[in-house]
Amino acid sequence: MLLRMVALENRRPPAIWRTMSTLDTGLVHLVGRLKVTGGVPRELRGKPLLMAANHIGVFDAFVLIAACKHLGIAPRFLLAGGLLDAPVLGPALRASGHLRIDRGKASAVEQFGQAVEAMRTTSSPIIVYPEGRISHDPGLWPERGKTGAARLALAAGVPVIPISQWGAHEAVYWGTEKVNGPADLLPLARSGFTAPLRRPTFRVHFGAPVDLSDVDAQRPGAGVRAHAKIMRAITAGLVPLRASEPDRPKFHDPTRPTDTVSPWRPGA
Repeated sequence: MLLRMVALENRRPPAIWRTMSTLDTGLVHLVGRLKVTGGVPRELRGKPLLMAANHIGVFDAFVLIAACKHLGIAPRFLLAGGLLDAPVLGPALRASGHLRIDRGKASAVEQFGQAVEAMRTTSSPIIVYPEGRISHDPGLWPERGKTGAARLALAAGVPVIPISQWGAHEAVYWGTEKVNGPADLLPLARSGFTAPLRRPTFRVHFGAPVDLSDVDAQRPGAGVRAHAKIMRAITAGLVPLRASEPDRPKFHDPTRPTDTVSPWRPGA
């Protein structure tokens, strides 16, 4: 079913996703200023492609969608099952052709195989967050992350474009790991409503394809080595985006945990 859906939508994104992307872009420009650098090589457009981005805030997916639209591409996301099962939003995301992965469940192995086959057949780039969550590093540098995205790229044999972003963390607070009631949404609402007054700058850089030619997918540890190359490429692209904030973000989010240390930050 997943493969048939992706194949049918290869030529043009679903209407609901085009509409959502247009609304998203309007929201991003309302909230702040978008600056996009780099791009996707012409020879990779319309072909299977994995895009790996750092995760800095709850608003950064909105920024990524707008940045991709700026480049004339319509990505899909590899999403946790909880989002795809959510009321209202879930059906819209499923109809848009996004891929599902349930970490830690027996179905995850089967879903990974489906994602590999979908990657090989779709002409829409797939965006993944290798970190799996918003960074807890005090400096908001990328966390260690997981090898799933790298293993997906190796198994599917597709190029990987690193995406580095900075600024989306200023739009909306991290908030809380789980929402148990309206009170948990207040920090997000307060920061989000004031963002248009603060007008943060959202910087997104699309880097050169990560060279994984020296990684043998059949050898043990291939996923770890490919993951490290991807994360270092993301970090390298992030450095110039936050040149005036080389240590910690100037914007202070009192709700974001800072209990991990990034192994990728420059000088680490």
